[in-house]
Amino acid sequence: MAWGCALCLALAGGALLALLVQLLRWLRADGDLTLLWAERWGKKPEHELRGKVVWVTGASSGIGEELAYQLAKLGALLAISARREDELQRVKKKCLQISSLSESDILVLRLDLTDRSSHEAATNSVLKHFGKIDVLVNNGGRSQRSLFVDTNLDVYNAIIELNYLGTISLTKYVLNHMIQRKKGKIVTVSSVMGIMGAPLATGYCASKHALQGFFNSLRTELTDYPEISIIQICPGPVQSQIIQNVFTENLAKSIENSGDQSHKMPTDRCARLTLVSVANDVKEAWISDHPYLAVCYLWQYAPTWAWWLMNRMGKKRIQNFKSGIDADASYSRKKK
Repeated sequence: MAWGCALCLALAGGALLALLVQLLRWLRADGDLTLLWAERWGKKPEHELRGKVVWVTGASSGIGEELAYQLAKLGALLAISARREDELQRVKKKCLQISSLSESDILVLRLDLTDRSSHEAATNSVLKHFGKIDVLVNNGGRSQRSLFVDTNLDVYNAIIELNYLGTISLTKYVLNHMIQRKKGKIVTVSSVMGIMGAPLATGYCASKHALQGFFNSLRTELTDYPEISIIQICPGPVQSQIIQNVFTENLAKSIENSGDQSHKMPTDRCARLTLVSVANDVKEAWISDHPYLAVCYLWQYAPTWAWWLMNRMGKKRIQNFKSGIDADASYSRKKK
């Protein structure tokens, strides 16, 4: 009997210790635990993506630009797209400087996601140049900083046209090619705002929720093609130019002060975790520091608590915005 009690105590102690270790990992995490497990024990992007043809939209700045640099270093063949061809040429030049890629290994392809009539021709241009598309990274899009009561409805139309309809339009043409090959990866950079709701971003949240619903549904339509992966990346606040290019109350107005961005996740860390997700076919990856990472878990498992917390965080977010500082400055961890 005493031996049995000792064994039960040892098992309970071991379980408690394991729970404590997981809690400590979670408190220090900058991604969901599935993603961080894949980073530690899973497939490496260096092995999985070398020699693959990867098409990155929104590649002229921010996360897309950093993805291009990291993919170039890995030895992936690149098609990079955005509206600003001069910026794409700058990105290509740096990719060539930091990698062993040759001029023909990187295709610069100007692309406007809102011009849906051009998407088939753009897809054919990539296929003509490389002969295949292994990975499409849907990264193009714009965020929002305005209150609903102050915002013209044509802003919402523009957000949906760019972030949602433009993305699924391009996906349609690339997916047809992947179905013919019976393999490929469709990677969409969504946002934690596709999981939760937050003030100053009603239209942006709506577009990202639409992407989440669309790609979760599309995944279920592709069960006959097990080697076609649908991967959704949900970053939180990241150091990038996204704030400088946000939609505001009307289409003609730009944001006056983007504020200090240094407290947010470094862009290179977000890009690295994105590539880990791609290499390991993580269906949905949350890439964020706390408190947004914690809110993702709450929204998933305890939505009533998430609503309560976001109401309080949201009030401070609006105050920050009206004061001319970054909306998320009050509760993001300062990067050293």
